[in-house]
Amino acid sequence: MDKPVKGSAINGIFIFLVLSGILSALAMGTMESVTKASFDAARTAVELAIGLVGAMALWLGLMKVVSRAGLLLVIARRLKPLMKWLFPEVPGEHPAMSAMIMNMAANIMGLGNAATPFGIKAMEELDRLNPDKGTATHAMCLFLAINTSSVTLLPLGVIAVRAGANALDPAGILLPSILATACSTLVAITAAKLLARRSGPHLAPPEAPGSEQVDATLEPEVLPEDTPAQPPAVEGLRRYCLPAYFMVFLAALGIYLYRHLAAGAGLGDFFLKDLTTWLIPFLMGLFIVYGYSRKVPVYESVCDGAREGFEVALRIIPFLVAILVAIAVFRSSGALELCIRAVEPLTALIGMPADTLPMALVRPLSGSGAFGVMSDIVSADPNSKSAFIASIMQGSTETTFYVLAVYFSAVRITRVRYAVTAALLADLAGILAAVLWGNLFYGG
Repeated sequence: MDKPVKGSAINGIFIFLVLSGILSALAMGTMESVTKASFDAARTAVELAIGLVGAMALWLGLMKVVSRAGLLLVIARRLKPLMKWLFPEVPGEHPAMSAMIMNMAANIMGLGNAATPFGIKAMEELDRLNPDKGTATHAMCLFLAINTSSVTLLPLGVIAVRAGANALDPAGILLPSILATACSTLVAITAAKLLARRSGPHLAPPEAPGSEQVDATLEPEVLPEDTPAQPPAVEGLRRYCLPAYFMVFLAALGIYLYRHLAAGAGLGDFFLKDLTTWLIPFLMGLFIVYGYSRKVPVYESVCDGAREGFEVALRIIPFLVAILVAIAVFRSSGALELCIRAVEPLTALIGMPADTLPMALVRPLSGSGAFGVMSDIVSADPNSKSAFIASIMQGSTETTFYVLAVYFSAVRITRVRYAVTAALLADLAGILAAVLWGNLFYGG
């Protein structure tokens, strides 16, 4: 039986968004828009969740391959000191460590489609260590805070929009975006650590597995003793397939770049437009080849992981419907505009252009909405300070409530403790840092 959600921050936010939206609609005569937006948002939530089914099935399937091949264990051991400092309550070589590392790496490279499945897998593994099901642990809160701080080094989507609008320096936001996201991540970690101290020590998981048992979950699978010996040619193929894969991929990349440059395109265009499209297939092939080199049944492992991904993606539908409907009611009622007008006098004090304020307020609520606001500002004047700062905001902040809803719902967390506070503090730091670095780097 589920425990009551009394005191949940998400619960309070949901109630505030819906009730304030309804009251604003009554006062402003926008009830028809609210009604339409609520049904549209419910449909969009289901479409988002269904869209996640494919990504979840694919990437969790590939993750199952590298897990059985032992790659996650190698990664976890290499980054063990840093991760143990961040997450001291998680065993050093637990599957959660590797999943969190894969998630953060995908976010850093701007591979959002791959980051979400890894993040949900990390939450599932963290929940295995959770002595109080339904309540977020310190590790969960910190992991979500880091995710909402948008640790991204390559905001390629934003750069592409700026390039499409003929901005003079489309990639000019790269360094300020990195600095802004570094500020938000630092605040996220600091806030989560301080709030964790205030909330008391984390309870030890009952019968926490020892290091030997944890290692076994990540150790590479080996062929049974009664498996017939493979021909020397097959064994040689397994041994050399990984270096051969790198050589072939680099050769193909070199040929593509040669043809790309010969056609008159610049090298910068490749990094701005084509890098992500090359990274995704590269990682897919790398996982498959590595699994094959370690004698893992690749196809069967992909199917096993895909089955888990399918179940998780369907599980989050009710939570997505609830949070997206609440956000849609709040926006369509006119309540968001009232908030913008209320705080607009304060923005001039910190050097924030007035037309970027909607971007700052919409970003934690709606990824597509914020992207639309940013695109409108850039299209209107791609070389303006407003476009420059809005682009940094988009590239260095995250859709907080969407991330919280998806990740927590995957493991049925209803009491999120201080996760929302830490995440919103990271959002605020990211917005303020975007304004600061935007003003410093803007060249006019």
